Amino acid sequence: MRLCFVALLLTAAFAVTPGSAQAPDTPPVSVAVAPPDVAAPPPDAQTTASGLASKVLTPGTGTIRPTPLDVVTAHYTGWRAGGDLITSSVLRGIPGVLAMDRVIDGLGEGLQLMVEGEKRRLWIPAVPAVEGDADSAQPAMTFDVELLDILPSPTPPPDVAAAPDDAIRASSGLVSRVLEPGRGSDRPGGRDTVTVHYSGWTTDGEMFDSSVIRREPATFRLDEVIPGWTEGLQLMVEGEKRRLWIPESLAYRGQAGAPRGMLVFDVMLIAISR
Repeated sequence: MRLCFVALLLTAAFAVTPGSAQAPDTPPVSVAVAPPDVAAPPPDAQTTASGLASKVLTPGTGTIRPTPLDVVTAHYTGWRAGGDLITSSVLRGIPGVLAMDRVIDGLGEGLQLMVEGEKRRLWIPAVPAVEGDADSAQPAMTFDVELLDILPSPTPPPDVAAAPDDAIRASSGLVSRVLEPGRGSDRPGGRDTVTVHYSGWTTDGEMFDSSVIRREPATFRLDEVIPGWTEGLQLMVEGEKRRLWIPESLAYRGQAGAPRGMLVFDVMLIAISR
């Protein structure tokens, strides 16, 4: 399958999965011991339409909250409703990097209620299994979350709807424009492996994928991505940043679950390997 949806392969890196982290033998009492209201939210907790309950423990600063496409850094500790510890970035001593659309149900919603510096307790209701998929069930959980930083997603380019007149047009239908020149003259071949940073939008400005907000470059072979990428990356040298307008015939061709129509990518070629 010739896809460029690299983010779908990296979902697990941003998902907080119950039981995915083990507590050390002697964790700090303040983290290892569940709060007294772990089983159910108190009367003064706020409840959303989805059933998520939350309570501010420490106020934050400012008024900016994460959007559904943002990535945040946060410290978190989660318990099951019975008080068993699930996972904790506090125990690991390293904040988590969490994409709003890739974390467990309830955690992303709760983070979007918060401002930087805020600490909030979330009571996430149980989610029943989808018929035929027992692993899709999610138990009730309680999280203490501290929002450290919001890493906003890149904004759509001003010419996302249509390429400007000075863009380079190939006979295939691919259109591109150099945003930042690179170095040297070496360009990748159609079967080479490249490392890139990229963001992709539909022509109405909706972002559907970005390695930039994950803060992690993507690496793949050029014969394993959509044709527009295979062709477009071969125009580039290392260090170059280029905008690609890729018609649907060179993109996902109406494939179910993939973005439709012309797609616009900003791509920086970091490295070529053979």
